[in-house]
Amino acid sequence: MSLDRRLFLRGVGGAVLGLPILESLGGKPAFAQSEAAMPYAIFFRQANGVAQATNSEPERFFPRTAGGLTTASMADRAIGELVDYRHRLLVLQNVNYEFFNYGDGHANGALQALTAQGPVVGGAGGGSEANGESIDHRIGRALNPDGRDSLFMYAGRDGGWLGGPCISYKAANDRHTAWHDPWQAYQSFVSGDTTLSPEAQQRLRDRQESVNDLVRAQMQRMLSRPVLSSSDRQRLQLHFDSVRELEVSLTCRFEQDREQALEGLAPGFNSSDGEETLETARLHMDVAALAVACGYTRSVAIQVGSGNDGATRYRNLETGATMENYHYLSHRRLSHGGDGEIIPNADVLHHYVDVHFARTFRHLLDRLEAYVMPDGKTLLEHGLAVWYNDNSNGPPHGVRNVP
Repeated sequence: MSLDRRLFLRGVGGAVLGLPILESLGGKPAFAQSEAAMPYAIFFRQANGVAQATNSEPERFFPRTAGGLTTASMADRAIGELVDYRHRLLVLQNVNYEFFNYGDGHANGALQALTAQGPVVGGAGGGSEANGESIDHRIGRALNPDGRDSLFMYAGRDGGWLGGPCISYKAANDRHTAWHDPWQAYQSFVSGDTTLSPEAQQRLRDRQESVNDLVRAQMQRMLSRPVLSSSDRQRLQLHFDSVRELEVSLTCRFEQDREQALEGLAPGFNSSDGEETLETARLHMDVAALAVACGYTRSVAIQVGSGNDGATRYRNLETGATMENYHYLSHRRLSHGGDGEIIPNADVLHHYVDVHFARTFRHLLDRLEAYVMPDGKTLLEHGLAVWYNDNSNGPPHGVRNVP
């Protein structure tokens, strides 16, 4: 056909948006070695444990019974937010971390979870570093095109305990830099070093037109080809609609944040407000799903909150009011340590945070489910999406039965 596929893929020289495989044309994107969808893994991290059963607190997280998940076994538990995915969901219990001498329960969990390694220097607490590569980076190094790094993204206030982004490591004592702004993460794979004209570069910078607009004429030519099957048309349209939807949400979000910045407020992606933080995490998930669907990466890690998520204040699901910072709730006290006034019903408030995270993880599953692959299965069925925690429960920040 007359379509310049390379030009189309590069978005007039700049955008590197991989197309879905179109069976009618008998072609394959450059990133695909076969028509089978490539496997991938996405890791979504929560801090501070969950509201699970202890000697004094009831179970509010795990299903009621082991075995096949049912609506009844998941009801009224945080995990129940994922009930529609119960047939694909594996909820693990009795997962225990090693008790390495990090000098701090948060460091032990956050730095160990994806590396399975102890500290570079023992007992360093908030100054700790992991002594090995994390699994997300290992997957990317082995499977990504050209050995590209995995995609690592962070939502929440910059800085804080363990220095903010802390779960992903390229090697011992070598943290992987995280994308904080979802728009920049998005731009990292849809545009870059380009031979675009100055005018086109300005259009991209100003975000007045989407990457879709830059290649829309060629897209229309492709969609009008009579050789395309109905399923190919749907697959192609889904791809472009997804890019457009993502761009619109990012543009609207950061236009609003720019206005807030003019008023002296922090941008939404560098916020201690739980609503803004989790909205940023959802935008990161949108970017992650698109990046995997386009073949840009096979591995993603998304971290919410610093090492102890000690600044973020999530919303009470009953009243809508902003609660105490999450780390206080996890300690059940108005303290980052063992002192301080007891917070009434803190275990219930911690459960509300778990529900917020469950709903956010549900957003990721929904996004992965939206992409239909050439074999008729969804992208969700071809990979692994993991919601995990640094610790097992609140007050002791334990290492046994970690969700």
